[in-house]
Amino acid sequence: MKEGLKRIAVRFYCADSGNEPVRKWLKSLAPEDRKDIGVDLQTLEFSWPIGMPLCRSLSSHKGLWEVRSNLTSGKIARVLFCVRRNELILLHGFIKKTQKTPDQAITIAVKRMKGEDHG
Repeated sequence: MKEGLKRIAVRFYCADSGNEPVRKWLKSLAPEDRKDIGVDLQTLEFSWPIGMPLCRSLSSHKGLWEVRSNLTSGKIARVLFCVRRNELILLHGFIKKTQKTPDQAITIAVKRMKGEDHG
């Protein structure tokens, strides 16, 4: 556990339906992958604001950030988030398969950030 207090809280995006897509995605991953991402999210909570290599803003979309996790399994995961009222809202998570962040992932996160995804 980290020393000190959380600087910011992490919260899962919740659709109007009550669905928390990032929580659901995390639960679908192998336990060791979940742990790797959890450690990175905890680092964000205690060290915010924090930059590379763990976190960066997506220059293509104002207000959208990504957590960059290298998983024990050798995969690369990304969790896209925004900052609202002193909380980091986890909008979308995925396993990265190419160098570029998929447009679909960004579209999903932006819709959730704007409150347009009511899933």
